[in-house]
Amino acid sequence: MRLPWAVLLLTLLGGRYLAWRLGSTLNLDSPLAAGLSLVMLLAELALLITAFLQLWFTLAPDPGIAALAERAAAELEQRRRLDPGALPAVDVLVPSYGEPLELIGRCLRGCRAIDYPKVTVWLLDDSGRPELERLCTALGCRYLAREQREHAKAGNLNHALPHLDGDLLAVFDADVVPQTSFLARTAGLFADPAVGFVQTPQSYMNADPVIRNLRLERWLMPDEETFYRWVEPVRQGLNAVVCAGTSFVMRRSALLQVGGFETGTPSEDLATGIRLAAAGYRNLFVGEKLSAGLAPFTLAAMARQRCRWASGTLQTLRTGASPFTISGLKPLQRLAFLEGILHWCNVLPQLVLVLMPLSIGVLGVAPLRVSGDGLLLYALPFYGVQLLLARWFSGQARTALLPELYRWVFLVPLAAAVVATLLGKPQRFRVTPKAPTAGRRLGAERRLLLPLLALLSLQLVSVLNLLPRGGLALAPISTATLALGLVWAGFNAVLLLLAIRTCWDRGGGDGTPWFAVDRPGALQGDGGDRELAVRVGAISAEGVELELAAAAAAQGQPRSAEGISIALPGHATPLPLRLEARRGRRLGAHWGELSAEQRDRLEHQLYRQSGLWPQRQAPFEPLALLAVLRRLLQPIAAEGWFARSLLPQASPADLARSPHPTPASGGR
Repeated sequence: MRLPWAVLLLTLLGGRYLAWRLGSTLNLDSPLAAGLSLVMLLAELALLITAFLQLWFTLAPDPGIAALAERAAAELEQRRRLDPGALPAVDVLVPSYGEPLELIGRCLRGCRAIDYPKVTVWLLDDSGRPELERLCTALGCRYLAREQREHAKAGNLNHALPHLDGDLLAVFDADVVPQTSFLARTAGLFADPAVGFVQTPQSYMNADPVIRNLRLERWLMPDEETFYRWVEPVRQGLNAVVCAGTSFVMRRSALLQVGGFETGTPSEDLATGIRLAAAGYRNLFVGEKLSAGLAPFTLAAMARQRCRWASGTLQTLRTGASPFTISGLKPLQRLAFLEGILHWCNVLPQLVLVLMPLSIGVLGVAPLRVSGDGLLLYALPFYGVQLLLARWFSGQARTALLPELYRWVFLVPLAAAVVATLLGKPQRFRVTPKAPTAGRRLGAERRLLLPLLALLSLQLVSVLNLLPRGGLALAPISTATLALGLVWAGFNAVLLLLAIRTCWDRGGGDGTPWFAVDRPGALQGDGGDRELAVRVGAISAEGVELELAAAAAAQGQPRSAEGISIALPGHATPLPLRLEARRGRRLGAHWGELSAEQRDRLEHQLYRQSGLWPQRQAPFEPLALLAVLRRLLQPIAAEGWFARSLLPQASPADLARSPHPTPASGGR
């Protein structure tokens, strides 16, 4: 969100704060104190530079892409009615490497259902599985595999390029399902020959492990929301949109012009996008959620994913797409891409600041000297205004404090990955698993847990030493400095406790996403002609959870677990059910034997409808913080009937109001 007055206010407050820090807070009493004081100052400066660059980028003119996308979609629809053959042909590419068969099938069926007249769907199989070739034959998709599997995903995509003849190509990871309107909302933008690629948000249909493990589905937004609702729209004003690797459409001739996908880094998406920008193409971001994929199932998998992103992004600096060296970028483009790459290095100054309270509480040396007046006049206004404005800058995608949980959970492994990459030892590319690994017991993730326990122990020692009669001989420091050290270490300890609690992966579940809904239905059968009114509260490809209406409950619950079905809006025939659980008026059921048409219609309603994924707003933070603190004291039950991790889907009323209605049929 663009708030020029807020940028000016924060710039002025930041200038006052830095003048105070430089002029009044450095501790130069001894070599050790001076060294610690300067290290802390440099860490703060590094983080502030990144933060202010983000703010100042918002001052770039808004290019009005939302309105442009609406016009382009309307023009595309008009051209489609007049002459469908004149529309650009699109090759839809699904690169795959070892994902489960059902997951790939769901993606391919979604790609085949895209409502566009000239689409060819390709599965690019880097595991060479015959069952995938048979799946493609059954679904009417093209199958392509290669013998030499070099350069991971980029090599797989480049291997397909000589086989394509479409004007455009769209790329989806194998766990992603596009909505039927995906190309109707994006392909029209390529009527402008200067457009190189169009990126859409990477949304998730399940809760990530940080949210799932703490049962924060109502209270915490996925970390990526900030990137797609603030960073990408702001970058658009600088023509520095980041290609995110999935859910994008690209002009094939432009891609060939820059030599295909970059193979020198696992972040081929970012590097290729930079090459297109340097070649003079205009790259766009359409902020509509037109697809959804799967977040990692375990915290270890998510840590691996984040470390791969960090390592791959930094490796871009060693390729010909490095913003430092590539020609053709304008100065602000170069600066924006550099900030996006180097922001992964922020974990290093963040780790420094996490450790800084220990200099007071463990070493007895203050890294800064402050007074109560200084904190109130300079630090509090600057950081307080940042906290108050975080929600508005992010487009309601995040609050001020709660999203920091992501940073704390992954701080140590990310710092290790960044240091290793900077030293020339980058992370090896590995596919992120999106489902439970067979035979693996869920529990505490020790590789994440042990560093956090070590940090927590140090913070607690610092707190105890700073308390009255703590036993630590401190150099003469002000009461304000002592209080700051105590509050700082205490705050770190609370956040570390939350991060540690997150390290226990929640049991139960098979990786199938369940969705929170509120839809009417009617149970039928049960050995008679009666019909029981119900409300469906949760639904998935595996089954439903529902509640009998009060009047229906008075008639008694279904007597049999078999031979019943449920009539749902949007389904021509009732869907067979097999009851598995009962709790009061609540019933849990798996689907019975569904016909191919019923299964396709169900998948359409679950994954492909236009407007399906709501643009949620971050909750009121004080209530969210209370909910999080309660999780420290509550046992987290394993997933199961009536205790599932649920993300919301748009209501039927919201879907009816969608600006680009879905076709009546679930497939083509």
